[in-house]
Amino acid sequence: MTAHLKGLQDQLYQEYLGHFKETDAKVPYKHGDYFYFSRTEQGKSYPIYCRSTEFGGPEQVILDVNQLAEGQKYCDVGDWSPDPKTHGILAYSVDFSGYETYEVLFKDLATGELLQDRIPNTSGSVEWGKDRGEVYYTTLDDAHRPYKLWRHRLGTPVAEDELLFTEEDEKFWSGIGKTDSGRFLVLSSGGKETSESHFIDLESGDRVLQPVAPRRHGVRYSVEHWGEDFFIVTNADDCTEYKLVKTPVVAPGAENWKDVFPYDPKTKVSYVSCFANHLVLSGRADGLKRFWVLNPRDLAQGKREIEMPEPIYSLSGSNNYVFDTDKFRFGYSSLTTPTSVFDYDLNQGTMECLKEEEVPNYERGLYTSERTMATARDGTRVMLSLVYRKDAYPQGKENGPMPVFLYSYGSYGHSIDPTFSFTRLSYLDRGVVFCIAHIRGGGEMGQYWYEKEGKYLTKKNTFNDFADSAEHLIQEGWTTSDKLAICGRSAGGLLIGATVNLRPDLFKIAVADVPFVDVMNTMCDPSIPLTVTEWEEWGNPNEEKYYQYMSEYSPYDNVGAKSYPFMLITGGLNDPRVAYWEPLKWAARLRARGTPAAAAADGGDGRRKNPVLVKIDMDSGHFSASDRYHYLRETAFEMAVVLDQLGAADLLPAASPPAPPAAAAP
Repeated sequence: MTAHLKGLQDQLYQEYLGHFKETDAKVPYKHGDYFYFSRTEQGKSYPIYCRSTEFGGPEQVILDVNQLAEGQKYCDVGDWSPDPKTHGILAYSVDFSGYETYEVLFKDLATGELLQDRIPNTSGSVEWGKDRGEVYYTTLDDAHRPYKLWRHRLGTPVAEDELLFTEEDEKFWSGIGKTDSGRFLVLSSGGKETSESHFIDLESGDRVLQPVAPRRHGVRYSVEHWGEDFFIVTNADDCTEYKLVKTPVVAPGAENWKDVFPYDPKTKVSYVSCFANHLVLSGRADGLKRFWVLNPRDLAQGKREIEMPEPIYSLSGSNNYVFDTDKFRFGYSSLTTPTSVFDYDLNQGTMECLKEEEVPNYERGLYTSERTMATARDGTRVMLSLVYRKDAYPQGKENGPMPVFLYSYGSYGHSIDPTFSFTRLSYLDRGVVFCIAHIRGGGEMGQYWYEKEGKYLTKKNTFNDFADSAEHLIQEGWTTSDKLAICGRSAGGLLIGATVNLRPDLFKIAVADVPFVDVMNTMCDPSIPLTVTEWEEWGNPNEEKYYQYMSEYSPYDNVGAKSYPFMLITGGLNDPRVAYWEPLKWAARLRARGTPAAAAADGGDGRRKNPVLVKIDMDSGHFSASDRYHYLRETAFEMAVVLDQLGAADLLPAASPPAPPAAAAP
């Protein structure tokens, strides 16, 4: 079925390598007395973690993941951290299956030897106490839920570890982290609608776990620390888009929460980062992520926005381990700008680019991006982000119709922001327009866009928005149904499955990666990992209104005898989030029920029956291959199938393939 694409797959893989600096290093960041960074080497599949005593100085390799991965088909380092006092012992967690169950190990960085301490069945997160003597970690229950917090003393048996907390509510997951000041360990427990935090003062002698504010249904909050106060981002008081409050450390209960500035329903507040002399607030407005700076000693000054160099962009946090600094580091990207690392001077308001990811054989001036708005069937305006070769389409949609690859997600309030991808260049250089639909259920337009418009009994808005976005691209002349590919992964696979059930005629090919498609059977089985906590996303099927509503859009349950587009479905054998049998049984039903659609005599429409391809990665979990070269080959396979179906396998006349790397990669 795909043997004829082997040459195209190999060509795409070589193109990726031609845009990919295999030997590279990340920008070092200060942590304690060292500068830490990771780097990669040509031909090696995994990163190498290093440090030096001065910026750009001689390096010490502290963890070579390539050595860890020897003899393994999968290897993921979940967390790693040197002890805070001497930086002489490295704690790290590793998963060799893709099942997201991590073992925590400890390495003496002076000798390179592992300590005897080994902690199994953890979530992957590990935090040091005040010194190198103790660490904190969480373990998993049978449903793969992090639910217990433990304290371990180095050199003692794990069986003697102290249990500090057990989360009994099956809808809640527990996670740990330190405040930016380093003084407090924070345990956050929560579901999708309610949360609760506890803290340990690491500078106190007893180090007792204390509550911040008791859980209240529907109230979520996260905690940071500055001076004598906790700064808290919360949706309390019906603040759907969240707000920033502060409360005394000695009396942190909700009755003492004071608003830092008035609630703004047009601005989503996400989290706050604390420094010795500044606060940096992260949030969203007008569909874009934003940063604002505040003075914690004079909050009445208000917040100052950090201006970005392009109108359409994406932001990410970075390594800000130094509390007493006036520099804020962050990541920046756009559909045409490779990932960059910036330092922002919090006093002067100036920005310095420390490094832009080098993309060989990339001519930025050949590409352009834009935004357009689709109108959904209920009148809601849905934002679309597009990128394409402007030399091929100098007048944009007026040069259409053209092949389009439409991507989206639309669940959990997760935003698909306009970021750069070097593999995507192989689409663009063949005249394919890449488009992101920022549909309801995602978080691009704020929390209301998700909570009120795209979950529970409004979930169908997500699928309608996606179909209406596709209709918009066709009606505006960008493409036709014979030139339109769609793709989504995980809950985005649910989006693909539900949409092709609704409008199979709209698309030439649909790609669903690790798709959550058997909604009813999964949500009715609380023994399956994630199920109980997912009831606060889709609804509890034990309630008739949710059972009925979910049954109306569940992809597996609504497969009909109709002509579906070409279907490419992927899965991972060790996936704990979407079990491999979900994509397999969905494919089987598509094949069985779709068969009659090829023959009008059987009640179908007489159109040719399209293939349903399934590819299960036998060595990975939910997040694809851990080996970067394996991941690129999997990407090349998927892209080759899409290009073949779109009739866009050939490079544009103006596009020549990038120069091959100096040495062959695996």
